[in-house]
Amino acid sequence: MVEEIGTTEQGDLVINVGPQHPATHGVLHLVITLNGETVKKVEPHLGYIHRSIEKMCESLSYRQFIYATSRMDYLSSHINNHGCALAVEKALQIEVPERAQVIRVLMDELTRIASHVLWWGAMAMDIGAFTPFFHAFREREMINDIMEETCGARLTMNYMVPGGVMFDLHPNFHRRVKEFIRQFHKKLPEYDELVTGNAIFKARTRGVGVLSKEDAISYGCSGPTARASGVDCDIRKLYPYEVYGKLQFEQPLATEGDTYARYLVRMHEMRQSLSIVEQLIDNIPEGEFQAKTKAVLKPPKGEFYSRVETARGEFGVYIVSEGGTTPYRIKYRSPGFSNLSALDHAVRGQKIGDLVAIMGSFDLVIPDIDR
Repeated sequence: MVEEIGTTEQGDLVINVGPQHPATHGVLHLVITLNGETVKKVEPHLGYIHRSIEKMCESLSYRQFIYATSRMDYLSSHINNHGCALAVEKALQIEVPERAQVIRVLMDELTRIASHVLWWGAMAMDIGAFTPFFHAFREREMINDIMEETCGARLTMNYMVPGGVMFDLHPNFHRRVKEFIRQFHKKLPEYDELVTGNAIFKARTRGVGVLSKEDAISYGCSGPTARASGVDCDIRKLYPYEVYGKLQFEQPLATEGDTYARYLVRMHEMRQSLSIVEQLIDNIPEGEFQAKTKAVLKPPKGEFYSRVETARGEFGVYIVSEGGTTPYRIKYRSPGFSNLSALDHAVRGQKIGDLVAIMGSFDLVIPDIDR
């Protein structure tokens, strides 16, 4: 709901968008200053969904705290858990079996595709095209079914553990992933036909919400939001983890920095993730799916940091250990928080009707920001 809340002495109009609003993709409250239909200022107000996840994690064991991060960016839950597991493994110097590494990367990339597919449908719907949303769920359901069969859950999978993964792959995993690969190869051109080449969609997104390379860096943006502005920032390329250093894939970059560029980067990323899945699905090594670890984990005293590339950008995990069974301090660097900080800069001078398109291209997940 857009509700008038007051005017300034200069005749500017101040309105609320949210916090309960479908276009904000979560409980986000924007206070917007308008001059006519032109946006002069956007001020995000957070706190409606805050759950003190970082503080909660400090009272949980080194096995338990990992799964609280599934509830932050719930569309990248596998990848968030992966980042936490890497931090614990770094602290304890645990060597992860190669089979577990490959399974982790497969799950990460399927998660990335599922997230980007949902974003594609929601982005099109934000601009007024309702049909793509149903097409998006068709492919996403195939991935969710695979996740449910192997992990026991469809969204917050809780599959990563220090030392590997909780269970070995389901016997149907290989067959169902191959079926998804064939299906997705056929449907990606359909996505382009429906949205990418659509004249109305292009008119609503080209040259809208421009974020320069310098500004993207200044605001600390990461992920597709930054890469659409020409920022080389893919953690999988810069700081390879698990088996990413052995894989062949490209980092999609654009220089325009507008809403359409952010759209194209994510479309290309889906193709790259599909390529990674294809490279790995027939080359899963035999062996253990989990390293042998103690029942109670006690990392040595010190500070430990790991980072991974989620569907929205760089997710960092910082742990301070005092040598006990629970972390002394945990801090998460979530990509959505920094990306949201650039929204005001990207929207200023645009029309109020462009706000939803720009915000959709940032692919915000509010619990990731308001954690």
